[in-house]
Amino acid sequence: MLIFVISISFGQEKAIKVEVLGKGDPVLFLPGFITPGSVWKETVQHLTTKNENHLFSYAGFNGIAPIEMPWYENVKNAIFKYIEKKDLKNIRIIGHSMGGNLAVDIAAKFPKRVKKMIVVDALACMREVMMPGVAAINLQYESPYNKNLLNMNTKQFKGMASNMASYMTTDREKSAVLTKWILEADRKTYVYGYTDLLKLDLRDKLGAVKTKTLILGASFPNVDAAKANFVKQYANLPNKTIEMAADSKHFIMFDQPTWFYAKVNAFLENE
Repeated sequence: MLIFVISISFGQEKAIKVEVLGKGDPVLFLPGFITPGSVWKETVQHLTTKNENHLFSYAGFNGIAPIEMPWYENVKNAIFKYIEKKDLKNIRIIGHSMGGNLAVDIAAKFPKRVKKMIVVDALACMREVMMPGVAAINLQYESPYNKNLLNMNTKQFKGMASNMASYMTTDREKSAVLTKWILEADRKTYVYGYTDLLKLDLRDKLGAVKTKTLILGASFPNVDAAKANFVKQYANLPNKTIEMAADSKHFIMFDQPTWFYAKVNAFLENE
């Protein structure tokens, strides 16, 4: 299997790192917040199609030096530059959580290059679900909440990280891995980058995205409430299918891997 790693510069800092595996049509694997690109290697091993798999990691995480804010915007633009520089075409995208947001942005930017995308437990505007009625303008980097996170000592931050990880997977071993990723992250990137995500709202952009899309949602806390959120959030996306994973939290590929691989392969194989 062909393997090589590329770093792309944005300004004076490196915004993304990409590991490329295999040969064929490109599949962009976009992890979620704090998650390294290596999270997708098990998925790559279970693919039944031959692809050139591009596994992305982001600045401030996975041992990559942090970059200037706005973090999400700079990472997104670095990915745009990567696609243009490599002249990628006939692209499939698989994006988890924030990676699903990036997938939508990429499909909107490159409608003729992106053929399909799989959005894994990502909301077009998570602020609307987590903080209903709060306007994006009210969320700033310099806030009492962010200051508290930045000033937490190691024990306090580890407790917070462990608690968050427990809500993202049913697998205790994987929960420990998620906690480790949070603790290894650049603290400022973790705090301010998450503010970027809370401010993000892609709902108005969805109507212009014609890419064939599979949305895979987690059933936590219950499947009816979770699916209702996806139906509402992606109402403006025309060419979509929504499927829900039973007994799964946020990391569907951890909690329901067999179901996940089957859905991904069926979607990629069906032309």
